[in-house]
Amino acid sequence: MTKTAFVTGSAGFIGYFTCRALIAEGWTVVGLDALSDYYDVTLKERRHAMLSQSAGFTPVIGRLETPSLLLDLFEQYKPDLVIHLAAQAGVRYSIDNPASYVQANLVGTAELLEAARAHPPAHMLLASTSSVYGANTEMPYLETHKVDTQMSFYAATKKATEALGHSYAHLYDLPITMFRFFTVYGPWGRPDMAHFKFTKAILNGDPIDVYNHGEMMRDFTYIDDLVASILALAAAIPEKDAPVDGDSLSAVAPFRVVNIGNGAPVKLMDYIAAIEAACGKEAQKNFLPMQPGDVPATWADTTLLTNLTGQRPVTPVTEGLQHFVDWYRDYYQI
Repeated sequence: MTKTAFVTGSAGFIGYFTCRALIAEGWTVVGLDALSDYYDVTLKERRHAMLSQSAGFTPVIGRLETPSLLLDLFEQYKPDLVIHLAAQAGVRYSIDNPASYVQANLVGTAELLEAARAHPPAHMLLASTSSVYGANTEMPYLETHKVDTQMSFYAATKKATEALGHSYAHLYDLPITMFRFFTVYGPWGRPDMAHFKFTKAILNGDPIDVYNHGEMMRDFTYIDDLVASILALAAAIPEKDAPVDGDSLSAVAPFRVVNIGNGAPVKLMDYIAAIEAACGKEAQKNFLPMQPGDVPATWADTTLLTNLTGQRPVTPVTEGLQHFVDWYRDYYQI
């Protein structure tokens, strides 16, 4: 019998690749997306169009926070697996437009959890972010570290999402895994992400903005590695009183938090150099101070991911960025 997965944010960067991988594994996928105009809607429409070429994909256009929408969809499709990727993203945008984060990230997640309470799936996986680690200086980041010092409103809403998830896991025995992404990049990526903006500027001969004067490090995660980890985690359903080594499993709920990162931070200037090499052009660099809400470094401890799934992301940035630049040139006919 075919199982059904419900994916929010299905027209998004990560959502598209996640849906594609689920379909390839034989899942029937229902994808919900608002097609919001935070960035070029054409990219989102193209992703959904590609997914819709498969009979195993059903697109639904709508907003998470619409009252009863998710409840009705869960009643209709009764998903076995839920992967919640929809969110208002972006650290800097959250400073200018916090209200959109409240609606999508908080109200929307609450609507999703209510739908799951009424029609419980076997497992829910909810997206969080490395940004929840905030001002933590102890690295690499462990899932069991205290995360009470978020540096942006975006990160704060994601930490709240984790808290909402834990409460529902405890109250209603819903198995929930929160996964914290670490700077995901790759083909079909978001235009507001650094690799996209840098590639566009370099190929156009425009300068790039380099924050904190280049003194930054990020744990970059290639999209294929991320999706493979998500699908592997889907099978690692948290059970109360059944921890693995180094687990973040809650003492009172079938709930855990898992990092998905490369486990090897890369200097920003090395990342830029890899994009320059892939483009075959040197960037004009505009060095600037640190931006509000940003952090100088991220670094994921991936021990728990490996203990749960037997794998971890491994794609080097030079390889991943070459794939992105090749896609960019093809997509924009450069």
